[in-house]
Amino acid sequence: MQSLDEALERLLSRVAPLGEAETLPTAEALGRVLAADVVSALDVPPADNTSMDGYALCAADVARPGTVLPVAQRVPAGVVGALHQAGTAARIFTGAQIPVGADAVVMQEQCEAMPGDALGSVRVNAEVQSGQWIRRQGEDVCKDSVVLAAGHKLDAVALGLAATVGAARLTVARRPRVALFSTGDELVMPGEPLKPGAIYNSNRFTLRGLLQGLGCEVVDLGIVPDQLDATRAALREAASQADLIITSGGVSVGEEDHLRPAVQAEGELDLWQIAIKPGKPLAYGRVGQAHFVGLPGNPVSSFVTFLLLVRPVILRLQGATRLTPRRFALRADFAWPKPDRRREFLRVRLNDGGGLDLFANQSSGVLSSAVWADGLVDNPAGAPIAPGDSVSFIPFSEVLS
Repeated sequence: MQSLDEALERLLSRVAPLGEAETLPTAEALGRVLAADVVSALDVPPADNTSMDGYALCAADVARPGTVLPVAQRVPAGVVGALHQAGTAARIFTGAQIPVGADAVVMQEQCEAMPGDALGSVRVNAEVQSGQWIRRQGEDVCKDSVVLAAGHKLDAVALGLAATVGAARLTVARRPRVALFSTGDELVMPGEPLKPGAIYNSNRFTLRGLLQGLGCEVVDLGIVPDQLDATRAALREAASQADLIITSGGVSVGEEDHLRPAVQAEGELDLWQIAIKPGKPLAYGRVGQAHFVGLPGNPVSSFVTFLLLVRPVILRLQGATRLTPRRFALRADFAWPKPDRRREFLRVRLNDGGGLDLFANQSSGVLSSAVWADGLVDNPAGAPIAPGDSVSFIPFSEVLS
């Protein structure tokens, strides 16, 4: 068996970015991977502005708390005020540009508005320092700087940053087209009668959801009968439409397992044994120009193997720069005294004390463990875990998009 790291390196060495891009309105680019840098055409903020409602003035004009200054102008956001006059104050509102000549803002809670002619006057009831409550031009983003680099996967905050610098459209990688089908005469779809010996096809829903979460265009070819000719025809159809073909189960030597000879007849196939649990069997190959990955049939094995090995492949196809998830050292609030000789990925949940609890049944067929859990503990081969030990935690939030 090969290690997970070796298997991932082998997979990624065989996959290149698609190299195709399209331009979208920024509002429609959520979840996509940038194919070109986003460069700011302006400073952000474009001019000094106030972070508070209050009064703009010169700090030197407030010798001591209680100083009274006439209010010379009113500056709401979106309005450029007049040149600041020494010895006066300007009523100003959050986000408004600082009048040229003023060098401080005093928040309105520290001021007392006083009636009088025109705009009246203000008593400043605080000490004032030059620069206070002023956001400086370019302190967030400088003009001509790269704010988002090619390869960045766009989340909601990244879209907001693109909008901040005025990027109305973004150049993103083309969505990978992924063909998905299941093999097995025992599989039926939810809503259909469950005859003796049959099971509902959960992997089809799990894998389709994972692919959609990664921004893929899914070509769902359904359930293929356990027949060699039907399986070969499904592979040809998949390869004609997709960059990647994914199946689960059926790549073994049984008389009813036709996927292996079908892939070998239509393309090329490698069968790998990977030293992980759940998981272990993985098939990689090509059919025409499409990559092929055959996942284990057990639902948790299929789910975990997808997260660890298929997700990086899909990100690579899109040209993403970060392919593997971050891991965090957290406290185990459970015991795992009899580790496997393979590297294990245990379903765990965060508790209110900041530690991790273990799902009682770690069987690869118990899909409810993955719903209950917040993530996986990446446990080295042969390593027992005692309560209080530090373990390597992969949150599902790192791998489900």
